[in-house]
Amino acid sequence: MGKGYSARIASNPYIVGTFACIGGGLFGLDISSMSAVLNNPAYASTFNNPTANAQGAIVASMPAGSLIGALSVTYLGDKLGRKKTIILAGIFWVIGSILQCASVNRGMLVVGRIIAGLSVGISSTVVPVYQSEITAPSIRGRLVSFQQWSITWGILLQYFVEFGCSYINGNASFRIPWGLQMIPAILLSLGMLAFPESPRWLVDNNREAEALEILADLHGGGNQQDELVVLEFEEIKAQVYFERTEGAKAWSDLLKRGVMRRVFLGTSLQMWSQLTGVNVMMYYVVYVFEGAGLTGRRANLIADSVQYVLNVAFTVPAIIYIDKWGRRPMFIYGCLVMGFWLYLVGGLQARFGEWGTVDGTATWVVVNNPAATKAIIVCSYFFVCTFAISMGPASWAYPAEIFPMRVRSKAVSLSTATNWLFNFALAWAVPPMLSNIQWKTYFVFGTFNFAACIHFIFCFPETAQRSLEEIEDVFSQGHEFSAWAVSRSVGKKDLADVLANKAGKESLEKEHA
Repeated sequence: MGKGYSARIASNPYIVGTFACIGGGLFGLDISSMSAVLNNPAYASTFNNPTANAQGAIVASMPAGSLIGALSVTYLGDKLGRKKTIILAGIFWVIGSILQCASVNRGMLVVGRIIAGLSVGISSTVVPVYQSEITAPSIRGRLVSFQQWSITWGILLQYFVEFGCSYINGNASFRIPWGLQMIPAILLSLGMLAFPESPRWLVDNNREAEALEILADLHGGGNQQDELVVLEFEEIKAQVYFERTEGAKAWSDLLKRGVMRRVFLGTSLQMWSQLTGVNVMMYYVVYVFEGAGLTGRRANLIADSVQYVLNVAFTVPAIIYIDKWGRRPMFIYGCLVMGFWLYLVGGLQARFGEWGTVDGTATWVVVNNPAATKAIIVCSYFFVCTFAISMGPASWAYPAEIFPMRVRSKAVSLSTATNWLFNFALAWAVPPMLSNIQWKTYFVFGTFNFAACIHFIFCFPETAQRSLEEIEDVFSQGHEFSAWAVSRSVGKKDLADVLANKAGKESLEKEHA
């Protein structure tokens, strides 16, 4: 550890590329920490039986904090480095969890959720950047996809903790799970002390010797003359030095030619990932299944848990094959199929539902029709499976890899902040939507999926299996509205190409000297 990290850990690409994903798991913990208490009488009593609007506000307080946290990475990620920023995120989560666990009223609960949200916003922004900057191009998409898998595991594990604690009477049924969720954050902050800093960040901060040493440990077994190590080091230096001549790392850089297009792609992708409606099926799955006619708290909890297990299981094929399939097909076909399932859910609700009462509240619900109830639940399961195998992992990988180094922290922060902005809006809006426009809610989100599909077809070029520096060539091709025209061979280089390009640049500099 004289290097400030463990070389043994750095030499294993899957350990060094996935451990930080615990930060993604924190978001998953939060989803379940709320969804599993929505029909908990002790929770309702403690927080004065929140209405649909009040419950929406409580849930939305976390993404509100995440929005601030994501934007803060524009400063923290460049100033402190990727590693220290991830450690800071874990500390914020512990503070937020303590406040939530001890909360005695809505105000204290909301403050705790906002602070925990800061952690989630920071980690969800900086972790994909960190992963993309330390992993080899051939497995970068796979390792960044672990961020989504970590979210699904967080949802699942916290849900089963909540389910087990549901057998406890009183406030301990929700306070114990809220307290236990600080454990992963403690492991994250302490564990990251043994991990290396991003070599790209080090080069950008004039620490080239450290960067080369880390690259050698990451990809060359400690051999600084390894061809892949030399290739990556030369590419990183060339790209960083080139970008320095393009101007300072200011917000105005995001508006420069060639960058603004990518900012729009990154932010719109994160917007679409929320507008797919996946968090309707995650945060408010209890309400969805109650509307389908599933009665009984225990039966609902079991049905919810099946959905979360499927979410974990169907993320695995995406992790394995994302670099083979590519990003574009996962976006396009994923949204197309998700829209289909949501339209089926809405159609079944419209055809077989009617106004009824659930826990004393007027609700659009399917009554005495077991076949329709099962069909709605199955379609919901298929929707979640489709998201897990397509948009879920790919939506984290793409924004982390498309931006130049000089703006990467700011641009990824802005993209992730867009995710949290829409997460905040939807978390607050969905309970009133389910109360007022009922089954039409599913048609709204289904339509968003079809619109996203069109956008992906025309505007999103493929980035799989290219180094972060080679992706620059992808966007230099143009094709802003005909992304399918960019060949998957564009940008591919070997060491000879990089060294020849470097020699050519040095020759030109001497001629102009």
